Amino acid sequence: MIHRRFARPLRRVATIVSGAIVGAVVITVALTACSSDNGAGVIDTVGSIDFVNPLAIPPLAESTVNAAGERVFDLAAQEGTSEFVPGISTATWGYNGSYLGPTLVAERGENVRINVSNNLQEATSVHWHGMNLPAKMDGGPHQMVEPGAQWSPNFTIDQPAATLWYHPHPAGTTEHQVEMGLAGLFLIQDDEEAALNLPRSYGVDDIPVVVQDRRFDAKGQFISNVRGYIGPIGDELLVNGTLAPYFDVTTEMVRLRLVNGSSARVYDFGFSDGRSFDLIGTDGGLLTEAAPMDGIRLSPGERAEILVKVIPGETVKLQSTPPNLGTSARAATRNAGDDTLDVLELRAADTLGSIGAVSTTLANIEPLQKADASVDRSFTLNGYTINNRLMDMTRIDETVEAGATEVWTVDNAMPLPHNFHVHAMQFQVLRVGTELPSAELSGWKDTIYLEPGVRYELIMQFAEYTDPDFPYMFHCHMLAHEDAGMMGQFVVVKPGEQAGTPPTAHDVIVPQENLAVGSGPRPVSTTHGHYTD
Repeated sequence: MIHRRFARPLRRVATIVSGAIVGAVVITVALTACSSDNGAGVIDTVGSIDFVNPLAIPPLAESTVNAAGERVFDLAAQEGTSEFVPGISTATWGYNGSYLGPTLVAERGENVRINVSNNLQEATSVHWHGMNLPAKMDGGPHQMVEPGAQWSPNFTIDQPAATLWYHPHPAGTTEHQVEMGLAGLFLIQDDEEAALNLPRSYGVDDIPVVVQDRRFDAKGQFISNVRGYIGPIGDELLVNGTLAPYFDVTTEMVRLRLVNGSSARVYDFGFSDGRSFDLIGTDGGLLTEAAPMDGIRLSPGERAEILVKVIPGETVKLQSTPPNLGTSARAATRNAGDDTLDVLELRAADTLGSIGAVSTTLANIEPLQKADASVDRSFTLNGYTINNRLMDMTRIDETVEAGATEVWTVDNAMPLPHNFHVHAMQFQVLRVGTELPSAELSGWKDTIYLEPGVRYELIMQFAEYTDPDFPYMFHCHMLAHEDAGMMGQFVVVKPGEQAGTPPTAHDVIVPQENLAVGSGPRPVSTTHGHYTD
């Protein structure tokens, strides 16, 4: 059965195994470099935070409709200062403001254009995380916007209602730019979601919750020198750019759009009294039905929409308890895996509004069928490499035919955390090891945590956008890993077409022998470097 997102031609099944060996030296160097990342020990903030600041709600981005019928947004990346603590000024970056950016909202079927201006003193890019769009509009490291320049991607929204986000994606400096504050939400709406009885009054009962850990020096400036293998580990949380936040709840049911906007930290979100909540959506949109649970693990880049019910006059805290990283106890401690954090205090009013019984039957998700897959690919994450390769912007690692359904099997060969993000794509999870996916992995995903030693079988159907030269990315979304080279490139081509030569950022001159010729069958190395924790 053809999934309604994309039509695709039928093809015979082939198997492509990714990877080329670059030599044990690369693995050794990468793993030696991370051995000094001792982490922050155990952090526990429960009961130590006075929730004194009202939760900031990112403003809705203004837009106009031009003569071509496009909904036009304007975003400017800029420097600024923020007072997270009254009287203390922190140097920050943001879009159209000093920290984070406005929330973009568009309807499925709309044509959008986003004028991105770079008012920073260094080059940047803006990636539309989770969006299905042409490669030239994706905002990866090939679409750099130089200081003083403007980039105006335009594309058609063609995917279900979902909580997406946008953030920088420059080669080698993504962590720094995100840590400074560049990020924002992009909400997609559609008729199917609008027909459901769900909280959807933005900032009232439909609340963005962008969670980022940060660390400040004695002068109130961001620092990232306390690190684990995963990257920087903060000891304070910003929620929508607010320290110690509370939110005054005025309705008995609240929809929280949880976004792990941290560079490295994995969270396990739940509530201080252990109450159950309903998971209604993940990265790419709504689930088929609401799933009751009392905690959900989100690695960097992952999102979840949850419904929580409150009673008049009560106070309850959103918390993060120690996430299951799938590592040894020592590795967990060194990588923020033992931390318990107060996140956000919800304060219910004495009288609460009601929308009545909320919908529990949600979206129609048509399962992709493994029998329809024309290609199988395998990806092993190890050190800072994928299939023993560091990122090379001049090399195309995988070539995909438009409309194809493929199975990507991904595994983390290290006893330490990684996750995996695929650009311009929402996938379904077929298997986690030998098991079927749990509720939180049953919907559309674009980012997934990889427990060490577990193979994740993902199925995806590629859109009809083709470009043999302009690539999309796949990578670990722990930003230190991405910056270190844990990323690859794929192009989507017409059936029978070959991959071309990718552009390079800043017009890099590339030796002829390094130019890409597209992907083909390659063996996966059966030996892996190992990190001793």
